[in-house]
Amino acid sequence: MANPHANAVAQLERVAKLLAKDYQDNKASFERAIKKLKEPDVVHQTKLSIKMDDGTTKKFQAFRSQHNNARGPYKGGIRYHSDVSLEEVKALSTWMTWKCAVTGIPYGGGKGGIIVDPKKLSKAELQRLSRAYTDFLSDKIGPWIDVPAPDVNTTGEIMAWMVDQYQKNLTKKGLVQENPLGTFTGKPLGLGGSQGRDEATGLGGVMVLDKLAEKLGYKNKKKVRIAIQGFGNVGYWFAKHAHDHGYTVVAVSGSRGGVYVANGLNPEKTLACKEKNGDLTSCFCTDKACAVGNGKKISNDEVLELDVDILVPAALENVIHKGNAAKVRAKAIIEMANGPITPEADEILAKNGVILVPDVLANSGGVTVSYFEWVQNLQGYYWTHQEVISKLKPLMETSFAEMWAMKEKHQVDGRMATYLTAVKRVVDAMILRGI
Repeated sequence: MANPHANAVAQLERVAKLLAKDYQDNKASFERAIKKLKEPDVVHQTKLSIKMDDGTTKKFQAFRSQHNNARGPYKGGIRYHSDVSLEEVKALSTWMTWKCAVTGIPYGGGKGGIIVDPKKLSKAELQRLSRAYTDFLSDKIGPWIDVPAPDVNTTGEIMAWMVDQYQKNLTKKGLVQENPLGTFTGKPLGLGGSQGRDEATGLGGVMVLDKLAEKLGYKNKKKVRIAIQGFGNVGYWFAKHAHDHGYTVVAVSGSRGGVYVANGLNPEKTLACKEKNGDLTSCFCTDKACAVGNGKKISNDEVLELDVDILVPAALENVIHKGNAAKVRAKAIIEMANGPITPEADEILAKNGVILVPDVLANSGGVTVSYFEWVQNLQGYYWTHQEVISKLKPLMETSFAEMWAMKEKHQVDGRMATYLTAVKRVVDAMILRGI
């Protein structure tokens, strides 16, 4: 299995070669900054001892990687998964640094995780685990230090437990601090969450889609055919907003496969059908009705190889690799999942002229609205849904425009163009600080 942190370092080294000429007058500082960025500032790790419902005690390995805070507090999700590893959280915290820098929000990158299958825990055990993790982190996080959020298998409810435990720990120590709600984002609306957070990642991706369509000369949105691998939160909201914006979503897929509807499917009806049947593969739903004759069942692999204008991998890592990259027929790819394309596949897609909008830009709407939530918590003043969306749109559009300008200036692919912008911002902040 590829080492994700090694991939992150390799990407940084490639970017550094292109940026080096911009720092000829400050070469030593630039080289020191790049060297420092190859590793997180610090990685916290421990084993959490949890009392199970049957009275036994189990230990769970836990991590929090804090990559870089030159531009602001560390920021990043917490994931509960059996495949969590040290190398994974280090890589994800690195990518979060770039994601925050791309959109210009004042954060650095962080990432946390616990090696656990949460489906095997009762709700009470899950809460005890979450509170124990918060106890471990309480003196390492805070509104101006590190601001965690939900990620894989974590929810707004889990964030609420963590906020409660964090506040209890502050009280025990007699500490008076900024609003403790500002220490976690992705919270329920009733506990300081932000309007628009659930849809933010998918909607931000569609804002990017609109700008990409302009660059590619797509004047009639109805003729732009889109296939989406992944129909969870991100994939659904991307599909819904793309449909609402007038694009034709011809395929979506879930863990068991997907559906292809040549004339375009209705995402809302498709989701309702999936929830009713427990499976997506029989949901051939157009704007008019859900009927078997409307489409056909397809596999996750087939979704990636459809003859469409825009392909949207919105589920898993490394789904496009050297074994199938040459079979991709889409004209452009918008990465809504984290790391869905391997470095080898990047090269193949670039040679074949496939335009790429990388994950650190395409799915940054989520962390941007997390930033809005943090701002609202610190102000104690909350915005309407309309205000949140109106603030998200210019940030996404500006980030895309900067990526495209860098792409044309350096004649590089979308991923490299995005990284050039992000890494330069972080390096400049480090040099300004005299690091």
